[in-house]
Amino acid sequence: MLILVLLGSSQLAGQATAQSNWFQFRGPTGQGIAATATLPKEWGPEKNIAWRQEVPGLGWSSPVVAGNRIFLTTAVPQSEEKKADQSLRTLCLDADTGKILWDVEVFLQDGETAPRIHGKNSHASPTPYLEGELVYVHFGHMGTACLRQKDGSIVWSTQELSYRPTHGNGGSPVIWGDHLIFSIDGADMQAVIALDKATGELAWKTERNVEDIPKYFSFSTPLLIEVDGKTQLISAGSGVVMAVDPSDGKEIWRAGYGKGYSVVPRPIFANGLVYVCTGYDRATLIAVRPDGEGDVTDSHIAFTIDRNVPLNPSLLSVGTSIYMISDNGILTCLDGLTGEVVWRERVGGNFSSSLLYADGVIYLLDEAGKSTVVKPGNEYEAVAENDLAERALSSLGVIDNDILLRTEKALYRIAD
Repeated sequence: MLILVLLGSSQLAGQATAQSNWFQFRGPTGQGIAATATLPKEWGPEKNIAWRQEVPGLGWSSPVVAGNRIFLTTAVPQSEEKKADQSLRTLCLDADTGKILWDVEVFLQDGETAPRIHGKNSHASPTPYLEGELVYVHFGHMGTACLRQKDGSIVWSTQELSYRPTHGNGGSPVIWGDHLIFSIDGADMQAVIALDKATGELAWKTERNVEDIPKYFSFSTPLLIEVDGKTQLISAGSGVVMAVDPSDGKEIWRAGYGKGYSVVPRPIFANGLVYVCTGYDRATLIAVRPDGEGDVTDSHIAFTIDRNVPLNPSLLSVGTSIYMISDNGILTCLDGLTGEVVWRERVGGNFSSSLLYADGVIYLLDEAGKSTVVKPGNEYEAVAENDLAERALSSLGVIDNDILLRTEKALYRIAD
C-alpha cells in the first residue's frame, strides 16, 4: 500500500540541512564525528544532566536533530500480551526542555504475525533522516514514511517493499539527490533500494546476487562517499560489500568476504579506503580501495584484520588511525594505512553503540550505560568514566555542545 499526500511548495524549500545539526545515524558525515562540538567529558545521574525525558515504548534508533527539535522512533506495545500489537511511532522533543511536542503513529504492527526479534533489537531500531522541513522514518519490513517536522503529519507512507526479516530490523536510510536509499537484507530479499523521496515510489532496486552463504540477513546502513569526483553508495550485506551509483543503482564494484552474515556496523571511509566489518560468526575487518570496477575481491583489498573486530559497533577514523571497540569491550587502535595494530586495551563491558569523536576525545558507551572517554594517540589514555546505570544500545547524538544519550527508558541531554 502506498499513501501519498501532495507536498506544498513551502515544504520543498530549504533542502540543505545545516552541518551543525545531527541529521542522520552517526551525524553529518555518517561516521560518528562531531567536528565543531566541544562536548562534556564527565556526567552522572546528578551531574551535568540538562534534562531526562521518559520515552514511551522501546526503540534503539538514535536521536537526530534539526534546529531546536529532536526526533526519535519507538515501538509501543498495545497490551501486556506476549504477542502484543506494536504501535510504530515517531516522536518530536523540544531540545531545551525535553518535552514531547508531538507523538504520531506511523504504522501498526500485528503482534500475532510479527516476526520474532533479537533480544538486543527493537521494533524501532533504524534512525530517522532529516532534510529541510521533513523527517524520513524507516521501520524495515513494516514500511517507510515521510512526515512534516512541524506537526508530524504524514506526507507519504509505503509498505510496498515487504520482506521476511530475521531478528528484526536495523539499517537506517540515507538521502542522495531525489532518492531515499536503504538496504534490505532479509531471508527472502537482499537488495539496495531507492525511493523517490517526494512520493515514496520505487526509483530503483539493485539485488545483491550473493549465493552459497549460510544466512542472508544483515542490518547495515549505507554510506555515501566521493571517489574521483563521483559519488558511490557503499552497502554492506551478507557475504559482500557493494558500491552502486546512487542515481540509478548501477553496481560499480563488489568485494566478497565469504560466509559473513548479520552485518551490522556501518562502513567508514578514510585514508582512501573503505573499511567494512564482515559480521558473524567471526567478524573480520577488510579495507577496500574503492577505485575498481566489477569484482575486486582479489585485487583491491588492502588488508584484513581478524582479531577483536566488532559485530555491532561501527568504527571510527581519527587522523590516519582507525579505532574499533569489540562487542566484549576491547578497544583497538590500528594504523589505517597498513592495518598494523598500534595498541589494544580491555575497556570492559559489552558494546553495541558506535564510537563518537569530538574535541580531541573518543566516546564509548557500553550496554549497561557506562561511558568511557578516551584520548586518541599512540597509547591508551582514559580521560573519564561516567555511569548512568541504565541499559543503552543506541549510538550517541549531538546537539550544539551537548550529548544526546538514549537509554532503554529515557533520552538524556548532557551538558556542562
